[in-house]
Amino acid sequence: MAVSLPQIDELPRRNATEAKNRWGGLVREVRALGTIAITSHEKVEVVILEAGKYREMAAFVGSAEQRRKAALEELSAEFDRHLASLQGPNTRARVEAAMAAKGRVKTHSKAGVSF
Repeated sequence: MAVSLPQIDELPRRNATEAKNRWGGLVREVRALGTIAITSHEKVEVVILEAGKYREMAAFVGSAEQRRKAALEELSAEFDRHLASLQGPNTRARVEAAMAAKGRVKTHSKAGVSF
């Protein structure tokens, strides 16, 4: 569910006085266009958006948060697995053997079925 929003500078604009004095017309415009920027002294102060667009954005943000939490839980579980492997009973002997090897390997590595 992708939410596409125009940049704030691309939105139709109404000044705050016009928005206050013509609220009914502004609401109809928002329903038709989706979003309108309200300005004060030529500076965008508020963006009014249609309720359906807001619900869509809220759902998108909620699903992104769920994906972020799931990814974080997956990384945390992977970290815990790695940490558990480092705390095993033979870890010290394996690390010492690797350090003593000084980069030498006992067997040659194979690369593909032709080797």
